This record gives sequence, structure tokens and C-alpha cells, in this order.
Amino acid sequence: MGQPHFIIFANEKGGTGKSTTAVHTAIALAATGHRVAAIDLDHRQRTLTRYLENRDATMGRTDAKLPQARYKVLEEQTPEALEAAIAELAPHADVIVIDTPGRDDEVARAAILKADTLVTPMNDSFVDLDLIGQVDPDSYKISRPSFYAELIWQSRQRRAQQTGRSVDWVVLRNRLQHIDSHNLRRVGAALDELARRVGFRVIPGLGERVIYRELFPKGLTLLDMEAIGEVGLAHVAARQELREMIAGLGLPRPGANDESPIAAAG
Repeated sequence: MGQPHFIIFANEKGGTGKSTTAVHTAIALAATGHRVAAIDLDHRQRTLTRYLENRDATMGRTDAKLPQARYKVLEEQTPEALEAAIAELAPHADVIVIDTPGRDDEVARAAILKADTLVTPMNDSFVDLDLIGQVDPDSYKISRPSFYAELIWQSRQRRAQQTGRSVDWVVLRNRLQHIDSHNLRRVGAALDELARRVGFRVIPGLGERVIYRELFPKGLTLLDMEAIGEVGLAHVAARQELREMIAGLGLPRPGANDESPIAAAG
């Protein structure tokens, strides 16, 4: 087997839906035949770990068989411990999902250097956009890339020099409003301008829905319709958001499986 495909979820801001998106991505890929491992670098909050632990508990309690990822929380916060965790999980994984904490530290930077696909979730606001680019207050145009964008640029350059492999940087617009607004259009235009300058792709992520919070205690995702039980149109719409997000990431298919995640998940 070759090297796993590394998907790193990274954003120095909290509250962007990073861990929720990482969990749903891991489960969606497991549902389509990938062998998925997940590493939680936030050893304090452990949102990704708690979500997957809740999923294990639900399977044990209900005898349901659900797609699941192997998972591990990084207790020792060092790059060496990260390498050891990867070495432990890599023989059993086609894809390794790493959820980084909402801060800048040496472990998060080491994880970013591993990325084949780097995902930066952000809410649809200029507050979150400021992480990757500074905006002129009058024109709402990008005045310059931010420190974080420069950090990612440098990491991509280092990875290309060390491995000869490129990094697909994806900015995920989470919690998009379902109504048109000046703010939505301005943020979108600024992101498009910055994407051309810095070199990332922009795709829609998961909307602001109570459903995602309600699923956490049982560790369920929108792909687990039978386990959820009573579902409505909001569940169906959210599942379609998830399918479109996974398709937008453009991740490799598992083995000889010709089905794409959007066709096979759920």
C-alpha cells in the first residue's frame, strides 16, 4: 500500500465548525470504502475524539454497524509524538484526517506540512476572512494576505521542496446563510480575489443548522439516516450539503472503486 492521503483541517480561529467538518469528512470517506484514521491534536477539547467515542457508544448500545474511523488523540504535544501516531495508524489507513487546534503551535505547523489536502474552514464573515487576508474598509477589496496565508504559502513551498508533491489548499465557507446579502457577496468577492493571489480553492461547506449539534451526543452524521430515525426535509438538505462538500474536496477514490463520494455516501 502507498502513502495515505493526508487531509489537514487547520484554522487558528475557533468556532468555524472545523471539528464537525473533520468528523463528517472522515465518516463520509469511511462510508465510501476508504480506510480512514483520524488524529485529534486538541488534547484539551477533544471534540473530534468525543464525537467518534460517542459513535462507538451508539454502535455498542444499539448493535448498529456504522462506518467508523480509527482515531487517536495526541496526548504529548510534540512533532515527534505526531510522527509516532502517524506511523501507528498509517498501515491501516488510505486517508488520515488530522484536526488541529484553534491556535498556532509547532505541532499544528508539523501537521500542515503533511497535508495533501489542506482545509481551512471559515464562517462567512470579514472577521474570519481577516485570518487569511486584510480587507480595505472602504472598498472591501483585499489589501494584503495575512500572516496565516503567508505561513501556509511557506509550508506549501517547503513541502514541494522536500517531497515534490503539491498541496491542494481548500477554503471552506461554512455556515453560509441561505439568503442573499451584501455581506455574503462582498465576502465572496474578497475570497475570490485572494484565492487568485494566494492560490487556494473556495468551496461551500456546511450550513448553520441545529441538526449538527443534535447529532453530536450520539456521534451520528447526516449519512446515518436509518440510525437517526425520524428525519425531515432539513436532514435531507443538510445531507446534500455534506455530499456536495465531499465532492468539492476532490479526494482520491478508494482502490479500484469508481464511485465518487457524492454518489456513494448515504
